[in-house]
Amino acid sequence: MIRSMLYATDLGLYAPYVLQHALALAKTFNAELHVVHVVEPMGLFAESVLQSYLAEDVLRELHSEGVNTVIEGIELRVLASFRDELGENHQDLELIRSVRVVQGDPSNVILDQAQRLEVDLLVVGSHSHGAEGDTPIGRTAARVLQLSEVPVYMVPMVQNRSNV
Repeated sequence: MIRSMLYATDLGLYAPYVLQHALALAKTFNAELHVVHVVEPMGLFAESVLQSYLAEDVLRELHSEGVNTVIEGIELRVLASFRDELGENHQDLELIRSVRVVQGDPSNVILDQAQRLEVDLLVVGSHSHGAEGDTPIGRTAARVLQLSEVPVYMVPMVQNRSNV
């Protein structure tokens, strides 16, 4: 029985399409839907540039307060994009129980959130927004499929349908 689901989004071009699948499944099973978007940590180069121009205490504050502020802003933008996509008063918005933006490695965060939330199903797209068209599956989707302890519902990219 599917009572709760986790939709992992990259907010890319095909995210609204994958969202439609997640909402349809949640509606079919009368399941609660959690959403996670992963923000990869700042690279070493960007970190070293900040260290060059900012005092240590300012850098520490930026990491603690700035990152949290950015993440909260992204969470609000994710919800706003869902409202734009579905319409402000769309009934399916009520199926979404939580939206989380988490910093880390995408596949690790998705699997960790699935375990923490004790979901019964993961919903992912087959590619991220920057994936090459000739690869059958993206790196994050492949790792989630390989390591997930719960079933994974993978939505293929729309453009690949014409190649089949």
